[in-house]
Amino acid sequence: MSGEADLLAALAHADGVRHARPAAATFLEALPGVDPATRGLDSHRLTADDAPALRMAAQEALASAAIDREGRNGGDGVAVAGGARLALRVPFLAAAFGGARFVLVAREPEDAVPEMLAAWRAGTAVSFPALPGWDGAWSLPLIPGWRDLRGEPAEDVVAEQWRAITELLLDDLEAVGADRWAVTHHAQLLADPRRELRRLCAFLGLRYDQALLTPLEHARRLRGDDPPAGEAPAVTRAAAARVRDLLATGAAPAPRRTRHTSPFRSVSTASLLERLRGLGSSLLVSTYQSNRLIVARERDGRLNTHFRTFDKPMGLALGPGRFSLGTRTEVWDFRDLPAAAPKVEPRGTHDACYLPRHRHVTGDIAVHELAFAGGELWLTATGFSCLTTLDADHSFVPRWMPPFVSAVGPGDRCHLNGMAVVDDRVRYVTALGTTDEPGAWRARKADGGVLVDVPSGEIVAAGLSMPHSPRWHDGRLYVLESGRGELCEIDRATGASTTVAELPGFTRGLTFAGRTAFVGLSQIRESSTFGDLPLTRRLQERLCGVWMVDLDRGEVSGFLRFDDLVQEVFDIALLRGKRFPEVAEPDGPLVAGSYVVP
Repeated sequence: MSGEADLLAALAHADGVRHARPAAATFLEALPGVDPATRGLDSHRLTADDAPALRMAAQEALASAAIDREGRNGGDGVAVAGGARLALRVPFLAAAFGGARFVLVAREPEDAVPEMLAAWRAGTAVSFPALPGWDGAWSLPLIPGWRDLRGEPAEDVVAEQWRAITELLLDDLEAVGADRWAVTHHAQLLADPRRELRRLCAFLGLRYDQALLTPLEHARRLRGDDPPAGEAPAVTRAAAARVRDLLATGAAPAPRRTRHTSPFRSVSTASLLERLRGLGSSLLVSTYQSNRLIVARERDGRLNTHFRTFDKPMGLALGPGRFSLGTRTEVWDFRDLPAAAPKVEPRGTHDACYLPRHRHVTGDIAVHELAFAGGELWLTATGFSCLTTLDADHSFVPRWMPPFVSAVGPGDRCHLNGMAVVDDRVRYVTALGTTDEPGAWRARKADGGVLVDVPSGEIVAAGLSMPHSPRWHDGRLYVLESGRGELCEIDRATGASTTVAELPGFTRGLTFAGRTAFVGLSQIRESSTFGDLPLTRRLQERLCGVWMVDLDRGEVSGFLRFDDLVQEVFDIALLRGKRFPEVAEPDGPLVAGSYVVP
């Protein structure tokens, strides 16, 4: 049934899975005797009677078609395939693949039938451009009894098509035995993907990983909270009732038509709020993956997370009455305009209002961290492997590059990513390798990271695991060994890295207040970039948010955790003395209606 494409996209990220895309269903189509034209144009259906003649060829076809998540053909692993035609071929698949298991991704007919009808009308799923005995093209699977539908309205044809496929699929699944199949509902899969994927992975014998969540969360964002299209066609109701009965038996929770809770939801500890209250401050958190800048602040005795939309927000730099934000192609300059704060709704609640004053177009230089030093704004241009500043005549002005990089030019040669300012000068930087070829750092990402002294170009510490966010605080040098999920202190004399605290996520983004460290955590999903790290071996499930660490005890003292759409944090900044600030979006009404004159 429709909806399997989302599940297949998720399973593609599981360890040991090969070819989890709907196109894998085509591995059968080239086999002799499968084309309905050679079978009397009856339907796309295959049964157990077809297995003896086709078993070997089907197994070889799937083995050659299956690819792993790196795009390589062949190899060992679980081959996963889906598609509407396979819904008519369960008896054949069960007989031809002795260990085959099946997952039914159910949808309500009022959701599925309109989409099928749209595909018919748009011509995007044509199976037969000119079907003999039919007026025009036939789309989607050819069902038994299709000739009886000639001359019927398209709405009735599609409704009968859904009914026939569903009834046959349910009959076939019941016949293969309850231990070989499971059912989930597409709405529930999108609403609670963690629980459903854990259950389905256990059934399929796959190792669950958070990477599986990303395609489903993307599908949910595209789907939104649209209500069902209307009442289900009468012909589909009996089949839909059978599906609901299966769901009611405990195979999967019944879907609910209520609106989802906010995808930006979070939970936090009282201790983090108390610390911010004691500091009279709030936090800025950039999360490039969800395209949001977050203001964490106190409101009505609770921690309020206020979201502002930007294109890939990355590094943050604080200055007196201002902050700068790096995005995909621009650097934004925000200024606190005290006269505007009392006018922000709800009036009388804001103690600061940051409005954009300038923006500088850099192009996509993969900007990472930003910092003010020597009266200038400095940037790590990761895509050009250098530190830069800005002027009005250029996209950026290269100022320093590591000694192991031979030239400033496009290409992420060493993944230069962070910098620490000491005595108003950029003093230290972090890089994920000492390589000089684009992407070459990836080969040693787990232990090839370095901390470099900028004035001398000497390596202060080596053997670090994806280091980020170097910081100078209270006369000590700190860094996040992101690949280990640790906050560390670096001995500048020996280069030794000492773990201050071990945390439950990919550590990136760091700021301090006295003996408290605020550390950003990310879930890290991308297998090619973040796979095979000490952190992923230590923790199967990583968390995302801001963790508060007591530096004296080396213990977590509180956290702000994001539970849904926000999965990656890049940078954190503490807005000192600003309890409840507003940050205006550049194209919002606050900017359009605010004026500052001499």
